[in-house]
Amino acid sequence: YWCNYRPALLPPMFLSVYLVTLTGNTLIIVAIRIDPRLSTPMYFFLSNLSFLDICYTTSVVPQLLLHSLTSHKVISFSRCMAQLYISLSLGGIEFILLAAMAYDRYVAICYPLHYMTIMSRRVYIQMAMASWMGGFLNALVQTVFTMHLQFCSFNTINHFACELLAVIKVACSNTFVNEIVIIVAGVIVLLIPCGVVLLSYVYIIRAILRIRSSEGRQRAFSTCTSHLTVVTLCYGTAIFAYMSPKANTSPNQDKMVSIFYAVVTPMLNPIIYSLRNKEVKGALSKAFL
Repeated sequence: YWCNYRPALLPPMFLSVYLVTLTGNTLIIVAIRIDPRLSTPMYFFLSNLSFLDICYTTSVVPQLLLHSLTSHKVISFSRCMAQLYISLSLGGIEFILLAAMAYDRYVAICYPLHYMTIMSRRVYIQMAMASWMGGFLNALVQTVFTMHLQFCSFNTINHFACELLAVIKVACSNTFVNEIVIIVAGVIVLLIPCGVVLLSYVYIIRAILRIRSSEGRQRAFSTCTSHLTVVTLCYGTAIFAYMSPKANTSPNQDKMVSIFYAVVTPMLNPIIYSLRNKEVKGALSKAFL
């Protein structure tokens, strides 16, 4: 396979973003591990999210850097399928995990007196495990269907990585079944978790509006702003990439959306949580300053 693209950003910029992503997410994980005050379900999910961001950007950026520095942009079929499986797995896990985090915020704000009973250690670990299993299963199904397509002897992928839609476009056989699988998977892994997030925040907003003091409302909503910002970035980008009509998008537009999701968003997530969350800022200051 030939990954055909012309990077608009310089390799040093990609490398800088990658290093910031690794550093920021690693600091978040370390801070959560060493600070007893962060031994709660919300921060357990956040450490999972940071680990996912490290893995996801690592599955894409090194190859992007390599191809931006060489003129021979070739990847084998097996490596392409491996990258496809890894990226689909991590993306699916993140969507489901963000829904679990939204449910955690719903319980914390709507049922504060029963929070530790409902969100016990066993429950939130099972929720995280379900997120990982769901992401791996979704990726396995989509990768198997993609591998059974017939491809010509030499294919030019108009993308910087083996992205699902870009790979399917170069298949020589009928892709109708694959397109149906993508739609079904999009509903299960993307739209249903997104619906859980929206429903959770409907109840959260209703509960916050019932709080009489403005200080109490602000304090309650401040615990959700970081998550809500990350949700908007992740779900908004993914829905635009996978669920929007393809007739209205160009290949270059698809590549820019993918770069934003795979490179920029993982860098922004730790910044969003560290800037907007006083507990995380305090833990980082205590641990590293």
